[in-house]
Amino acid sequence: MTDHIGTAPVRDGLHGGGRRRELAAATVGSVVESFDWNLYAVLAPYFAADLFGHGKGGVNGVLAAYATFAVGFVARPVGSYLIGRLSDTRGRRLALSLGMAVIAVASLGLAALPGQRSIGVWAAVLAVVVRVVQGLAFGGEAPSVAAYVTETAPPRHRFAFSSVSYGGIILGSLLSFGVLTALIRTLGKSGLENGGWRWGFLVAALLGLGAVWVRRAAPESEEFHRARARQRPGGRPPFLRTLREHRRSVFTVFLNTLGGTVGYYFALTYLPQYAAAYHVIDKETAASFMTVVLAVVLVTMLLTGAAADRFGLLPVARIGFWLPVPAVPVLLAGLRGGWLSFQLVAVLLGMLVATVLGTLNVFTGLLFPTEVRAVGLGVVNAATIAAFGGSFPLLAEWLGDHHRLGLIPFYVTVCTAGPAVGLLTAMRVPSFAAAVQEAEAGIQRTPGSA
Repeated sequence: MTDHIGTAPVRDGLHGGGRRRELAAATVGSVVESFDWNLYAVLAPYFAADLFGHGKGGVNGVLAAYATFAVGFVARPVGSYLIGRLSDTRGRRLALSLGMAVIAVASLGLAALPGQRSIGVWAAVLAVVVRVVQGLAFGGEAPSVAAYVTETAPPRHRFAFSSVSYGGIILGSLLSFGVLTALIRTLGKSGLENGGWRWGFLVAALLGLGAVWVRRAAPESEEFHRARARQRPGGRPPFLRTLREHRRSVFTVFLNTLGGTVGYYFALTYLPQYAAAYHVIDKETAASFMTVVLAVVLVTMLLTGAAADRFGLLPVARIGFWLPVPAVPVLLAGLRGGWLSFQLVAVLLGMLVATVLGTLNVFTGLLFPTEVRAVGLGVVNAATIAAFGGSFPLLAEWLGDHHRLGLIPFYVTVCTAGPAVGLLTAMRVPSFAAAVQEAEAGIQRTPGSA
């Protein structure tokens, strides 16, 4: 394969310290990113009054906390551009280390932030500032990881690496619910609301510093070095021209990110509150069960990546990308009607999300050439997440307050159809189609090699 489609032809196999360091550097950052970001969402009901007050004019503190959650996403596209350009010009490792350092410092800032009783409205203002700073860092994190994994994964285990690296996001979510469960059991609900939530963000800061240490030992992408050596001075195209030249890739990333982010934030973050709104289960019990769901999701992602390496991307993606379209409305109808338990629905929805996320890092990374991979992929990804993922808890809370929660199943179903359409669009991108066809030809020549 050519460098354009992101192949790593020099080395192969799962052995070797370099490969382990590369995979560890990508995965540990994904863990911290997801843990930090989702910890805010699951702790929001407990720190909302402390930082945002009880609200005025009918706007409650939880709604204000979720609005701040969404504001953090607005900064993501800007961070994707700034850190993405740094990643494409100065290297993946520098961008990954810088972004993680900023994330760790911002988490520490949230842990130490005084409440409204101490500094009044400035508590809310500073919380917004910290979330914007985190948003900038998170915006550059995901595309840099996707680019790094696409360029360093061995060809015969490419989607296994993709599932492990993206699995870090699920592991981070699992840890966030685990920390919430541990805090509830040790401090109780009242203890969390009276400042115990700060311990969660302190743990996040420590994990971030550990990730920075791991990434410092990771080697730079060899493919990045080759692309940089080929590049002539002033040869990097302007950003808008990059989007125009790769418009099919842009559209594919949008569709896949749309389905992945809405499915993720509904099934793995907001579902406990959705079920509690229909009096199916109380919120704390549902949140505790999400640790089981996320463990199942992680295993499903790993199996999806291994299956894509073993049988080819297209057979796995056709099933995994299309199945959520009919399944999601049926599962949610069963949950609301009481003829399906919350536990069963949560597990099945999580597995449906996992089949999309398991191949996403490499799937989207293959759509762009090395020279513009991080910024091209990142800005589209971050803008989509900001518009549809970061706003989802706020949208759901608003619909609930206005007795329109019944619209959520329709919204989620439409969004989760995105990856199915995106797969059709991706096969019209010449470099992506060539990569898939060559990989599947290799599978036919060496059956059982995965």
